[in-house]
Amino acid sequence: MFSFLSKNKAETAPQVNPAVPVDLMRKVRRIEITTKRLVNEGVAGGYHSVFKGRGVEFSEVRPYQPGDDIRSIDWNVTARMGVPFVKQFVEERDLTVFLIVDVSGSLSFGSRSILKRELAAEVAALLSFAALRNQDRIGAALVSDHLELFLPPRRRRSHVLRLVREILVRTSEGVTDLDRAVAATLRSLKQRAVLFLISDFVATPYSTAFKRAASRHDLVVVDVSDPRDSELPSTSPVLLRDAETRELGIVHGRSLAADFARDRERERQEIESLARRVGGDFIHLRTDRPYLPELVKFFEARRRRLQR
Repeated sequence: MFSFLSKNKAETAPQVNPAVPVDLMRKVRRIEITTKRLVNEGVAGGYHSVFKGRGVEFSEVRPYQPGDDIRSIDWNVTARMGVPFVKQFVEERDLTVFLIVDVSGSLSFGSRSILKRELAAEVAALLSFAALRNQDRIGAALVSDHLELFLPPRRRRSHVLRLVREILVRTSEGVTDLDRAVAATLRSLKQRAVLFLISDFVATPYSTAFKRAASRHDLVVVDVSDPRDSELPSTSPVLLRDAETRELGIVHGRSLAADFARDRERERQEIESLARRVGGDFIHLRTDRPYLPELVKFFEARRRRLQR
Protein backbone atom coordinates (compact mmCIF):
# COMPACT_ATOMS: atom_id res chain seq x y z
CA MET A 1 0.00 0.00 0.00
CA PHE A 2 1.54 3.29 -1.10
CA SER A 3 0.80 6.65 0.44
CA PHE A 4 1.42 9.95 -1.28
CA LEU A 5 4.26 12.27 -0.35
CA SER A 6 2.96 15.79 -0.48
CA LYS A 7 3.22 19.15 1.21
CA ASN A 8 -0.56 19.23 1.21
CA LYS A 9 -1.55 18.49 4.80
CA ALA A 10 -4.84 16.89 3.75
CA GLU A 11 -2.97 14.17 1.87
CA THR A 12 -0.51 13.36 4.63
CA ALA A 13 -1.64 10.86 7.23
CA PRO A 14 -0.71 12.02 10.71
CA GLN A 15 0.53 9.26 13.01
CA VAL A 16 -1.25 8.70 16.31
CA ASN A 17 1.21 9.59 19.04
CA PRO A 18 0.92 7.27 22.04
CA ALA A 19 3.19 9.64 23.99
CA VAL A 20 0.35 12.19 24.26
CA PRO A 21 -2.15 10.53 26.62
CA VAL A 22 -4.42 13.57 26.88
CA ASP A 23 -4.92 13.64 23.12
CA LEU A 24 -5.49 9.91 23.07
CA MET A 25 -8.05 10.13 25.88
CA ARG A 26 -9.91 12.81 23.96
CA LYS A 27 -10.06 10.62 20.85
CA VAL A 28 -11.28 7.60 22.80
CA ARG A 29 -13.89 9.72 24.60
CA ARG A 30 -15.07 11.31 21.34
CA ILE A 31 -15.49 7.87 19.77
CA GLU A 32 -17.37 6.61 22.83
CA ILE A 33 -19.78 9.57 22.82
CA THR A 34 -20.36 9.40 19.06
CA THR A 35 -20.94 5.68 18.85
CA LYS A 36 -23.10 5.48 21.99
CA ARG A 37 -25.34 8.19 20.52
CA LEU A 38 -25.68 6.19 17.30
CA VAL A 39 -26.50 3.06 19.28
CA ASN A 40 -29.16 4.93 21.26
CA GLU A 41 -30.64 6.36 18.06
CA GLY A 42 -31.51 2.95 16.71
CA VAL A 43 -28.46 0.87 15.83
CA ALA A 44 -29.08 -1.41 18.82
CA GLY A 45 -32.50 -2.38 17.46
CA GLY A 46 -31.10 -3.26 14.06
CA TYR A 47 -28.30 -5.20 15.69
CA HIS A 48 -30.69 -7.17 17.89
CA SER A 49 -32.92 -8.11 14.95
CA VAL A 50 -30.15 -9.62 12.81
CA PHE A 51 -27.80 -11.26 15.32
CA LYS A 52 -29.45 -14.09 17.18
CA GLY A 53 -28.29 -16.32 19.97
CA ARG A 54 -28.25 -20.09 19.88
CA GLY A 55 -32.03 -20.49 19.93
CA VAL A 56 -34.69 -20.32 22.63
CA GLU A 57 -34.74 -21.44 26.23
CA PHE A 58 -37.56 -22.39 28.59
CA SER A 59 -38.83 -19.57 30.81
CA GLU A 60 -42.00 -20.68 32.68
CA VAL A 61 -45.45 -22.21 32.35
CA ARG A 62 -48.72 -20.31 32.47
CA PRO A 63 -52.43 -21.20 32.10
CA TYR A 64 -53.60 -21.87 28.56
CA GLN A 65 -55.38 -18.98 26.84
CA PRO A 66 -57.59 -19.15 23.73
CA GLY A 67 -55.41 -18.76 20.66
CA ASP A 68 -52.30 -20.38 22.17
CA ASP A 69 -50.54 -22.95 20.01
CA ILE A 70 -51.61 -26.38 21.29
CA ARG A 71 -48.07 -27.62 20.54
CA SER A 72 -46.84 -25.50 23.46
CA ILE A 73 -49.04 -27.32 26.03
CA ASP A 74 -47.05 -28.80 28.91
CA TRP A 75 -48.85 -32.11 29.30
CA ASN A 76 -47.15 -33.06 32.58
CA VAL A 77 -48.22 -29.84 34.34
CA THR A 78 -51.64 -30.06 32.69
CA ALA A 79 -52.14 -33.58 34.06
CA ARG A 80 -51.13 -32.51 37.58
CA MET A 81 -53.23 -29.34 37.66
CA GLY A 82 -56.26 -30.64 35.83
CA VAL A 83 -56.37 -27.60 33.52
CA PRO A 84 -54.18 -26.88 30.49
CA PHE A 85 -50.87 -25.06 30.91
CA VAL A 86 -48.47 -23.95 28.18
CA LYS A 87 -44.71 -23.51 28.13
CA GLN A 88 -43.22 -20.08 27.57
CA PHE A 89 -39.85 -19.59 25.95
CA VAL A 90 -37.51 -16.63 25.55
CA GLU A 91 -34.82 -16.05 22.99
CA GLU A 92 -31.47 -17.32 24.21
CA ARG A 93 -29.22 -14.33 23.61
CA ASP A 94 -26.03 -16.05 24.71
CA LEU A 95 -24.08 -14.42 21.90
CA THR A 96 -20.42 -13.56 21.42
CA VAL A 97 -19.34 -10.80 19.06
CA PHE A 98 -15.68 -10.94 18.12
CA LEU A 99 -13.74 -8.33 16.16
CA ILE A 100 -10.53 -9.10 14.27
CA VAL A 101 -9.00 -5.72 13.47
CA ASP A 102 -6.06 -5.15 11.13
CA VAL A 103 -3.57 -2.73 12.73
CA SER A 104 -0.87 -2.87 10.06
CA GLY A 105 0.84 0.26 8.79
CA SER A 106 -1.49 0.88 5.86
CA LEU A 107 -4.35 1.65 8.27
CA SER A 108 -2.50 4.78 9.42
CA PHE A 109 -3.28 6.53 6.16
CA GLY A 110 -6.07 8.95 5.38
CA SER A 111 -6.50 11.69 2.82
CA ARG A 112 -9.67 13.06 4.41
CA SER A 113 -10.51 14.17 7.95
CA ILE A 114 -10.18 10.65 9.38
CA LEU A 115 -7.60 7.89 9.07
CA LYS A 116 -8.59 4.36 8.13
CA ARG A 117 -7.39 3.37 11.61
CA GLU A 118 -9.79 5.86 13.22
CA LEU A 119 -12.64 4.63 11.04
CA ALA A 120 -11.90 1.06 12.12
CA ALA A 121 -11.87 2.18 15.78
CA GLU A 122 -15.26 3.93 15.45
CA VAL A 123 -16.89 0.96 13.74
CA ALA A 124 -15.43 -1.40 16.35
CA ALA A 125 -16.79 0.83 19.12
CA LEU A 126 -20.24 1.08 17.54
CA LEU A 127 -20.58 -2.68 17.16
CA SER A 128 -19.20 -3.26 20.65
CA PHE A 129 -21.57 -0.84 22.41
CA ALA A 130 -24.49 -2.31 20.46
CA ALA A 131 -23.42 -5.75 21.69
CA LEU A 132 -23.19 -4.53 25.29
CA ARG A 133 -26.62 -2.91 24.97
CA ASN A 134 -27.98 -6.36 24.12
CA GLN A 135 -26.07 -8.05 26.96
CA ASP A 136 -23.75 -9.85 24.54
CA ARG A 137 -20.09 -10.53 25.14
CA ILE A 138 -17.53 -8.65 23.04
CA GLY A 139 -13.98 -9.79 22.32
CA ALA A 140 -11.30 -8.75 19.88
CA ALA A 141 -7.96 -9.51 18.31
CA LEU A 142 -5.57 -7.00 16.78
CA VAL A 143 -3.56 -8.48 13.92
CA SER A 144 -0.94 -7.68 11.29
CA ASP A 145 1.24 -10.51 10.00
CA HIS A 146 0.63 -12.21 13.37
CA LEU A 147 -1.67 -12.03 16.36
CA GLU A 148 -0.72 -8.80 18.15
CA LEU A 149 -3.27 -8.79 20.98
CA PHE A 150 -6.11 -11.06 22.08
CA LEU A 151 -8.92 -9.67 24.25
CA PRO A 152 -11.19 -12.46 25.55
CA PRO A 153 -14.96 -11.84 25.31
CA ARG A 154 -16.32 -9.74 28.17
CA ARG A 155 -19.41 -7.68 29.00
CA ARG A 156 -17.62 -4.54 30.16
CA ARG A 157 -17.49 -0.92 29.03
CA SER A 158 -13.83 -0.75 30.07
CA HIS A 159 -13.15 -3.67 27.73
CA VAL A 160 -14.53 -1.68 24.78
CA LEU A 161 -12.57 1.44 25.70
CA ARG A 162 -9.37 -0.55 25.87
CA LEU A 163 -10.10 -2.01 22.44
CA VAL A 164 -10.58 1.46 20.94
CA ARG A 165 -7.41 2.74 22.59
CA GLU A 166 -5.36 -0.21 21.34
CA ILE A 167 -6.59 0.19 17.75
CA LEU A 168 -5.57 3.85 17.78
CA VAL A 169 -2.07 3.40 19.19
CA ARG A 170 -0.94 -0.09 18.19
CA THR A 171 0.75 0.16 14.80
CA SER A 172 2.57 -2.91 13.53
CA GLU A 173 5.97 -2.60 11.92
CA GLY A 174 5.38 -5.68 9.79
CA VAL A 175 3.44 -6.23 6.59
CA THR A 176 -0.08 -7.64 6.61
CA ASP A 177 -0.73 -11.39 6.47
CA LEU A 178 -4.36 -12.01 7.37
CA ASP A 179 -4.25 -15.71 6.54
CA ARG A 180 -1.56 -16.28 9.14
CA ALA A 181 -2.89 -13.84 11.74
CA VAL A 182 -6.51 -15.01 11.54
CA ALA A 183 -5.43 -18.65 11.86
CA ALA A 184 -3.60 -17.77 15.10
CA THR A 185 -6.65 -15.87 16.37
CA LEU A 186 -9.08 -18.70 15.68
CA ARG A 187 -6.92 -21.11 17.68
CA SER A 188 -7.53 -18.88 20.72
CA LEU A 189 -11.24 -18.25 20.07
CA LYS A 190 -12.98 -21.24 21.60
CA GLN A 191 -16.67 -20.30 21.33
CA ARG A 192 -18.71 -19.70 18.21
CA ALA A 193 -19.12 -15.99 17.46
CA VAL A 194 -20.41 -13.35 15.11
CA LEU A 195 -16.99 -12.50 13.72
CA PHE A 196 -16.24 -9.12 12.14
CA LEU A 197 -13.01 -9.01 10.15
CA ILE A 198 -12.02 -5.34 9.73
CA SER A 199 -9.19 -4.48 7.32
CA ASP A 200 -8.27 -2.50 4.23
CA PHE A 201 -7.17 -5.80 2.62
CA VAL A 202 -4.17 -4.16 0.96
CA ALA A 203 -1.40 -6.47 -0.19
CA THR A 204 -2.43 -9.35 2.06
CA PRO A 205 -3.53 -12.95 1.49
CA TYR A 206 -7.06 -13.40 2.83
CA SER A 207 -8.75 -16.35 1.09
CA THR A 208 -7.74 -18.92 3.72
CA ALA A 209 -8.71 -16.50 6.49
CA PHE A 210 -12.23 -16.13 5.07
CA LYS A 211 -12.73 -19.88 4.68
CA ARG A 212 -11.47 -20.73 8.17
CA ALA A 213 -13.48 -18.00 9.84
CA ALA A 214 -16.72 -18.85 8.00
CA SER A 215 -16.39 -22.58 8.66
CA ARG A 216 -17.35 -22.12 12.31
CA HIS A 217 -18.34 -18.50 12.82
CA ASP A 218 -20.87 -16.05 11.41
CA LEU A 219 -18.45 -14.00 9.30
CA VAL A 220 -18.90 -10.34 8.40
CA VAL A 221 -16.09 -8.82 6.29
CA VAL A 222 -15.67 -5.06 6.77
CA ASP A 223 -13.50 -3.40 4.12
CA VAL A 224 -12.31 0.10 5.12
CA SER A 225 -10.80 2.26 2.40
CA ASP A 226 -9.68 5.76 1.54
CA PRO A 227 -10.24 7.38 -1.89
CA ARG A 228 -6.47 7.56 -2.39
CA ASP A 229 -6.25 3.78 -2.07
CA SER A 230 -7.51 3.55 -5.64
CA GLU A 231 -6.53 6.94 -7.07
CA LEU A 232 -3.21 7.98 -8.52
CA PRO A 233 -2.69 11.63 -9.49
CA SER A 234 -2.85 11.76 -13.28
CA THR A 235 0.51 13.52 -13.43
CA SER A 236 4.10 12.35 -13.75
CA PRO A 237 6.22 11.58 -11.90
CA VAL A 238 4.54 10.64 -8.60
CA LEU A 239 6.66 9.86 -5.55
CA LEU A 240 5.09 7.19 -3.31
CA ARG A 241 6.01 5.59 -0.01
CA ASP A 242 4.87 2.13 1.01
CA ALA A 243 2.90 2.57 4.24
CA GLU A 244 4.18 -0.72 5.68
CA THR A 245 7.71 -1.25 4.35
CA ARG A 246 8.44 2.53 4.09
CA GLU A 247 10.09 1.96 0.70
CA LEU A 248 9.99 4.80 -1.83
CA GLY A 249 8.96 4.48 -5.46
CA ILE A 250 8.36 6.68 -8.49
CA VAL A 251 5.50 5.91 -10.89
CA HIS A 252 4.05 7.61 -13.94
CA GLY A 253 0.57 8.54 -12.79
CA ARG A 254 -0.50 9.89 -16.15
CA SER A 255 -0.25 6.46 -17.78
CA LEU A 256 -1.09 4.27 -14.77
CA ALA A 257 -3.95 6.12 -13.04
CA ALA A 258 -6.82 4.49 -14.95
CA ASP A 259 -5.35 0.96 -14.75
CA PHE A 260 -4.60 1.40 -11.05
CA ALA A 261 -8.20 2.40 -10.30
CA ARG A 262 -9.57 -0.56 -12.29
CA ASP A 263 -7.24 -2.99 -10.53
CA ARG A 264 -8.27 -1.77 -7.11
CA GLU A 265 -11.96 -1.99 -7.96
CA ARG A 266 -11.48 -5.53 -9.28
CA GLU A 267 -9.67 -6.49 -6.06
CA ARG A 268 -12.54 -5.13 -3.98
CA GLN A 269 -15.08 -7.07 -6.02
CA GLU A 270 -13.02 -10.23 -5.51
CA ILE A 271 -12.99 -9.66 -1.74
CA GLU A 272 -16.77 -9.24 -1.68
CA SER A 273 -17.32 -12.22 -3.96
CA LEU A 274 -15.20 -14.54 -1.82
CA ALA A 275 -16.85 -13.35 1.40
CA ARG A 276 -20.27 -14.21 0.00
CA ARG A 277 -19.12 -17.54 -1.49
CA VAL A 278 -18.02 -18.80 1.92
CA GLY A 279 -21.37 -17.73 3.41
CA GLY A 280 -20.32 -14.44 4.95
CA ASP A 281 -21.50 -10.85 4.64
CA PHE A 282 -19.60 -7.88 3.22
CA ILE A 283 -19.58 -4.17 4.13
CA HIS A 284 -17.51 -1.50 2.36
CA LEU A 285 -16.82 1.66 4.37
CA ARG A 286 -14.90 4.73 3.19
CA THR A 287 -13.19 7.54 5.06
CA ASP A 288 -14.90 10.15 2.85
CA ARG A 289 -18.46 8.95 3.50
CA PRO A 290 -20.65 8.48 6.61
CA TYR A 291 -20.43 4.89 7.75
CA LEU A 292 -23.79 4.69 9.52
CA PRO A 293 -25.94 4.47 6.33
CA GLU A 294 -23.83 1.52 5.13
CA LEU A 295 -24.25 -0.28 8.45
CA VAL A 296 -28.00 0.36 8.46
CA LYS A 297 -28.20 -0.95 4.89
CA PHE A 298 -26.34 -4.06 6.00
CA PHE A 299 -28.71 -4.62 8.95
CA GLU A 300 -31.77 -4.23 6.71
CA ALA A 301 -30.43 -6.58 4.01
CA ARG A 302 -29.51 -9.21 6.58
CA ARG A 303 -32.89 -8.94 8.30
CA ARG A 304 -34.71 -9.46 4.98
CA ARG A 305 -32.56 -12.49 4.24
CA LEU A 306 -33.27 -14.04 7.63
CA GLN A 307 -37.03 -13.58 7.12
CA ARG A 308 -37.13 -15.55 3.88
